[in-house]
Amino acid sequence: MASRPGLIRRFFGFIWSAIGFFRTLVLNLLFLAIVVAIVAAWLYEERPTVAPDTALVLDLSGPIVEQRTGAPASVTLLQVLADRERETQLRDVLAALDAAAQDPKISRVVLLLDDMEGAGLATLREIAAAVSRFRTSGKPVVAWGSVFDQRRYYIAAHADEVLMHPFGRVLLLGFGGYRNYYRDALDSIGVTVSVFKVGRYKSAVEPFSQNEPSEAARRDEAELLGDLWAQYMSAVETARRLPAGSITRLIDELPQRFATAGGDAAKLAVDERLIDGLKTRDELRAMLIEKGAPDLEHRTFRQINLSQYLATLPQRHGDAVGVVIASGEMLDGEQPQGLVGGRSTANLIRRAREDESIKAVLLRVRSPGGSIFAAEEIRRELELTRNAGKPVLVSFGDVAASAGYYVAMSADEVLSDPAAITGSIGVYALLPSVDRAWEKLLLHTHGTTTTWLAGALDPRRPLDPRMRELLQAGVERVYRDFVGRAAVARNVTPERMDELAQGRVWTGRQAQELKLVDRLATYHEALQLAAKRGGLGEDFRVSYIESEPRGIDRVLGILLGEASLAPLPWLSSLLQFAGATPEAVRSIGIDMRWLRNAAQTPLKPQSHCLCSPDSLLGPD
Repeated sequence: MASRPGLIRRFFGFIWSAIGFFRTLVLNLLFLAIVVAIVAAWLYEERPTVAPDTALVLDLSGPIVEQRTGAPASVTLLQVLADRERETQLRDVLAALDAAAQDPKISRVVLLLDDMEGAGLATLREIAAAVSRFRTSGKPVVAWGSVFDQRRYYIAAHADEVLMHPFGRVLLLGFGGYRNYYRDALDSIGVTVSVFKVGRYKSAVEPFSQNEPSEAARRDEAELLGDLWAQYMSAVETARRLPAGSITRLIDELPQRFATAGGDAAKLAVDERLIDGLKTRDELRAMLIEKGAPDLEHRTFRQINLSQYLATLPQRHGDAVGVVIASGEMLDGEQPQGLVGGRSTANLIRRAREDESIKAVLLRVRSPGGSIFAAEEIRRELELTRNAGKPVLVSFGDVAASAGYYVAMSADEVLSDPAAITGSIGVYALLPSVDRAWEKLLLHTHGTTTTWLAGALDPRRPLDPRMRELLQAGVERVYRDFVGRAAVARNVTPERMDELAQGRVWTGRQAQELKLVDRLATYHEALQLAAKRGGLGEDFRVSYIESEPRGIDRVLGILLGEASLAPLPWLSSLLQFAGATPEAVRSIGIDMRWLRNAAQTPLKPQSHCLCSPDSLLGPD
């Protein structure tokens, strides 16, 4: 038996522990004071002003998002510490452009697009529409970039003048891409993925149960991409005043036309009238100094950036349209911004309903779906809001599919961008089994249970046929409820809704023709419609109902980093060593994380389209 330490040893041990505790406490308090001082300095910095003949410079950074990702306190800290924005909020770009159009001190807009990353076509359409609204004020818009991918070019094409670096290029590639299929890989290591689904087009589960897409999935995706690409080409050709079919002919004849331009991508872009001229960044600056007012102190043109300009806009008061953002994958419970939590989003809707200054509620959806239970919590809260007498509208952004479509079933009016990805009314569940993998590793599993159900979901055991029947029956029941609720909401028969469902995805334009949505509208137009239903005037306030900070622990937590999209770091390293691109490694990480999450809740059927509106437009 170990002897107890002596009194003196215990005394000095206590003193040492106390010193360690107070040292940690002092350092933590010091760090906290520094963080608070930085945030306070940022919050209370002098408000910028706008001088006459100022250019609004929109240097868009990172992906364009409906809502910044992360807990509110973490977002605030990152804004303070980062050299530039990690993400750009769509609402900020729209607000700045619309305000600048009416601001006599703003003489022009300059779009700098090199650092802009992910965005779906609906988001691009929204920004392009705001650029066009600004141009109707008679003030010019100049767009510049060193390389225009399809996202950046879509926005640039709507400017009065498009300029590019002489070593730059315009990349018009078309939409679509390739997906990984894992059946043989999983089979080789002894993993069996049991799939339970309803919907012949429900292709989200195919990567784990097949080696290639089904014929129905190919056909569905081809029609979806075809409509989105047609919308893209039509908008660009109209904006650039090009003959219809110009982009198709350019791509078809690219080798010959590129050779005619001497292998010079910039010259080709000028020859094809995709851009108006070539300028380096310093030449662009000189041109803007000449056309505008010089800033002698900084040796540039008079300008104000996005965040500075937003800080000059007056705060509005009074009655408002309350906007709740549902952006990201739908999960149960409380979730941070960037994900859609069933409970947390329902709570935000409840806040909007109970706020007397909110006269109408608009749910803005950008979600590929996920948990049906989370979607039902959100739908139910919208139903209660509507029953309380407040108008409820739902606006679809880049994607509102599967469970993301389900939440709209209690709205007074469902609005969609023509380029939204929607529908995908289908349900599935997944359950991997690793019993064969255990055999390969010479591992054995034994135990005792009082009923066959007690261990029926243990992945180390073969799936019991009785559990297979239960899971399939549960999925079919949820699908019937989904179709039935959608049929009532859209005023069609269940049989007709079943024809439109089956997991098939549609563009917003197709969905409107099929009466899956009420009308086509941008987010800007959806806000106007919500204000009208709420009895508000033209100069109405928009109130974003968002989660509030819950303590400094989340602020400090952000310094530890975000969760990785690659759940198996060793696999990521192995794949990169084998020559896989970072994009390919990331896609595998996303797929494996998705499979893991689905497998953890097999008794909770999911409705997810596994579609990314960003990836359809090609790599950044």
